[in-house]
Amino acid sequence: MGTRRKKIEEHPSHYLCEDYDGVSEDDKDSSHYEQARDQRIKENMERMHKLGLFDLSLKLKLPKKNPLPKKKKTTSEPNHSPQRRSSRIMSLTPINYSEKPLRNSASKDNDEVEIFIPEGTNPEVYTEEQEKLLGDCETAWELCVDGYDEDGNRIYDPINGETCHQCRQKTRCQHTQCNKCELLQGQFCGDCLYMRYGENVTEVNHNTKWTCPPCRDICNCSRCRRAKGWMPTGNIYSKVSKLGFKSVAHYLIKTRRSVLEGSEAENIVEISDTSAHTTLERPTHMRASRRA
Repeated sequence: MGTRRKKIEEHPSHYLCEDYDGVSEDDKDSSHYEQARDQRIKENMERMHKLGLFDLSLKLKLPKKNPLPKKKKTTSEPNHSPQRRSSRIMSLTPINYSEKPLRNSASKDNDEVEIFIPEGTNPEVYTEEQEKLLGDCETAWELCVDGYDEDGNRIYDPINGETCHQCRQKTRCQHTQCNKCELLQGQFCGDCLYMRYGENVTEVNHNTKWTCPPCRDICNCSRCRRAKGWMPTGNIYSKVSKLGFKSVAHYLIKTRRSVLEGSEAENIVEISDTSAHTTLERPTHMRASRRA
């Protein structure tokens, strides 16, 4: 009681409006506002009933429809009827886009080997004299051995190696030496000499009268062929060997040789008897090996 009396003494105007029931003036104002609010809600509801808004809202609420059942996918049967084609291509054979199986190149016959050499600016023809200058060997040369390491990789040496006129690679292996020109154009490695001209480098180095292919005018390296207006042959040794030729030079000369007569025969380059002599002879001394 002491505390209430103290509060009344400090704020007498606040507690003067309280009645004996303990209801303040603020509580009376809130109850009056609620009564007025309820009265407005009631009037608004009656007005909405008169306007028919409740019935309209019920009509707008449509009942939920049941979802349509999913259609099952049906696989269509293949159409065996002839396809429609224009009259312009009716007589043509339909194109087959299926991939053809690759044929094993090792099972090809000799008749199926195709060798394509592009045409140059000048016709490629050879004479009978050039055919006589083709070389030969008594023993076969084993490829990819001389100048290769134990793993089968070729040994290139730009400092101590010798350049091959055919492949133009500086390698550490046996090379030929022309007894006529004694130039770098007479150096051929063993593999190139055997594959391109059918000669054995060991036998050639024992022949003191051997002349190089450029001196015999039968060189088929890319540089010499371009100088004559012919295109390079590329790597065709495996193909010509399947056809039964000893080397690329044998294939080119024997398949493209033509006999020249009359005035055309005078234009043939004359080759000396020493260069024409390609028969292997027993050497009087063995040439020293030039391996590095």
